[in-house]
Amino acid sequence: MTDYKLLGNMLTSMVEDVPYLITNLANTSALLFENLEDLNWVGFYQILDGKLVLGPFQGKVACTMIEIGKGVCGTAVKEDKTQLVNNVHTFPGHIACDSASNSEIVIPLHKNNQIWGVLDIDSPILNRFTQADFSGLSHIAKIIEEKILK
Repeated sequence: MTDYKLLGNMLTSMVEDVPYLITNLANTSALLFENLEDLNWVGFYQILDGKLVLGPFQGKVACTMIEIGKGVCGTAVKEDKTQLVNNVHTFPGHIACDSASNSEIVIPLHKNNQIWGVLDIDSPILNRFTQADFSGLSHIAKIIEEKILK
């Protein structure tokens, strides 16, 4: 089981006094990819020009742009709500950037009380993400908002 408190402390320490957005997002995706089991993709999409645009990530080549309201990421933004999907193949309108992905969690990220983008995490394992992951990753998202997107 992942120790999200420790992971949050590691993240906080890693981004302390580092003022560069891309650097911090790249290292955050690497930290999560290295410390969470059974993942095939971890990364960020930022809202630019009215759509989600690919940001720093770890994993295979990914979709570069996603429309708001489309797929799991676009739905997370449209609803401003975390999407925990046990089987992406049953999610209406799922966008298969990597056909190996079977489950996904997408957490909206905010800056200045507006949705900035999302943290997207994929797994090749069905039902990979639990309520403990939901809570723990929500904590990680708050650190991202407070320490990186500030």
